[in-house]
Amino acid sequence: MYQYDDYDHAIVRARVAQFRDQTRRYLAGELSDDEFRPLRLQNGLYIQRHGPMLRLAVPYGLISAAQLRRFADVARRYDRGVGHFTTRHNLQLNWVKLAEVPQILADLARDELHAIQTSGNCIRNVTTDHFAGVAADEIADPRPWAELLRQWSSFHPEFAYLPRKFKVAISGATEDRAAIQVHDLGLQVVRDPAGTIGFRVYAGGGLGRTPLLGQVLREFLPWQHLLSYTEALVRVFNRYGRRDNAYKARIKILVKALGCEEFSGQVDEEWSHLKDGPSTLTDGEIARVAAQFRAPAYETFAADDLCHLAHLREDKAFSRWVERNVQNHKVPGYAAVTLSLKKAGAAPGDASSEQMEAAADLAERYSFGELRVSHEQNLILADVPQRELYTVWHRAKAASLAAPTVGLIQDLIACPGGDFCALANARSLPVAAAIQERFEDLDYQHDIGELELNISGCMNSCGHHHLGAIGILGVDKNGEEWYQITLGGRQGNDASIGEVIGRAFAAAEVPDAIERLIGAYLAHRHADERFIDTFDRIGEEVFRQAAYPHPHQSRRVANG
Repeated sequence: MYQYDDYDHAIVRARVAQFRDQTRRYLAGELSDDEFRPLRLQNGLYIQRHGPMLRLAVPYGLISAAQLRRFADVARRYDRGVGHFTTRHNLQLNWVKLAEVPQILADLARDELHAIQTSGNCIRNVTTDHFAGVAADEIADPRPWAELLRQWSSFHPEFAYLPRKFKVAISGATEDRAAIQVHDLGLQVVRDPAGTIGFRVYAGGGLGRTPLLGQVLREFLPWQHLLSYTEALVRVFNRYGRRDNAYKARIKILVKALGCEEFSGQVDEEWSHLKDGPSTLTDGEIARVAAQFRAPAYETFAADDLCHLAHLREDKAFSRWVERNVQNHKVPGYAAVTLSLKKAGAAPGDASSEQMEAAADLAERYSFGELRVSHEQNLILADVPQRELYTVWHRAKAASLAAPTVGLIQDLIACPGGDFCALANARSLPVAAAIQERFEDLDYQHDIGELELNISGCMNSCGHHHLGAIGILGVDKNGEEWYQITLGGRQGNDASIGEVIGRAFAAAEVPDAIERLIGAYLAHRHADERFIDTFDRIGEEVFRQAAYPHPHQSRRVANG
C-alpha cells in the first residue's frame, strides 16, 4: 500500500500545527464561529447533534493493521471506544472533545493517517472497489489511479472552495462494486481494441435530494490524460456551478441543466487548454505510484485446499459463513474474507476498539497486514490463504466479526441518523435494529436470499437508500419521525434509483411493512430470483398492495 514520502509527512505535520493554533485561537475567543467553521471543516471536524464529530480519512478504503490499531487507540482514548465506518470508507468518531482534536490529528499522523478533505466543499476521499487488486474480474488495479487522484486533489488551491463537495469513485473490474454512477465523477477502467488502458468517464451522478445517475462524457479517455481531463471537468463545475442555493449546487444539477452534450463540450473546450500540459501522466509517474501496490508475496497453493473442503463438508455453520462472507480470489488457493460490522445490538458500521484490534491481528497474521473498508460498512481481509479460513472464522467469531450475512437483509446499510447527525430528520439506527431483530433467524435470511436494504435519516442519502432494492428514508412530518419506503434501487453496472411507493410509515410500522414486502416477494419469486429480479419482473403494484393492506393507505403524498 502507499507509504508516505518526506513531502507527505511534512504537509500533514504542517496541517496539524496549523489547526492546533486555529483551535487555540477559537477557544480563546480570537476567532468567531463563522471564522472557525471553514477551518474545522478542512480538518474533518463537524458540530453534530451532541457535539463535535471527527471524520478520519481511509483513502480508497485501504488501511494497514498498524493504522487500524491507531484508530482503535484513538477511539479508546479520545472517544467512547467505538468508531463508525461510513459508506465512503471513512471512520467517524462521534464523541470527541474540541480541545483534543489537534492532538488526535497529531497521534494519527504518526501512522500516516489524517482527516484532510473529509469535509467541506472540496474534492473528497476517492473511493474504489473493496476487492481491488484481488478480484477475479479485474481489468486493472484501480488503486494506483485512485492514489494519483488523491495526490493531485489534496490541497489543490483552485478547488478548495467549490460550489459544493465533489466525490470521485473508480472501478477497475468488469462488475462495478464502487457505485461509480452515483458520484460526481465516476471512472470505469476499460481497454481499447489494442489493449491499452483508459477510462469511461461518467459525470453528474449523485444521490441526495435529487438522485441522478451519471452521464457518460467519454467512452475512452487515454490514461495519460486522467488528471488534465479531470481538472478541466472540475474547472467547469467550479466556474458554473450554482453558489446561490446549496440544494442546487452539486455538479449533477449543472449537468442536468446544461444537458450532457453541452456540458461535455464545455469540458472539452477547457481541456483544450490543459491537454498535453504539465499534468499529463507519464510512464515513469505511473510506475512510481504502481510500485507501491505490488502484489504481496503469494505462496503457491492448489486451487482447492483439502482440509478446507473437509471443513466445508463437516461444519454447516462454517460452510454458511464461507457461502456469504468469502469471495473468490484471482490467485489460486487464496480468498477474500468480509468481516461483518453488522453485529446485533450495534449500529451498522460500528466497530469497538477491541474489534478493530482483533481485525488488525487477523490482517497481520493471515492477510499481509492490510485490510479494506467497503462502502457496505464492513471490513475485508483481501488475501487469506484458503487453508487458513477455518481458523480465521473461529477467531472472527470470537470478536463478533463473523455474522454469515453479507448481502442478506441483516447486512443493511444505515447512516447514524438523528441519534448523532444534526442534519437528520429522523433516526436510522432504531429502525435498523428493529429490522435486524425481526429477521434475526439465519435460516429465514438465507431463504430470502440477496437483498440490499439501505436506510437514510435524511435526504442527503448517506445511507444510500436510493440504491437499495428496499430503501428507507426518514422524513419529518410536523415534528414527528416518519419513514418513506422506496423499491427498485440497485448499484452496479445496471444501477437504478428506487421510487417511493406510497405514504410514509410510523417507526413502529416499518418492520411489519418490510415483512409484508418480503412475503410478497417469496410468494411470487421464481427459482434463483433475488428480490430485485422479482420486482423488475412483476412491477411495483404487487408490492405496494402488500405494503399497504388497506388500499387508502397507499395514497401518494408530496412529502411522505
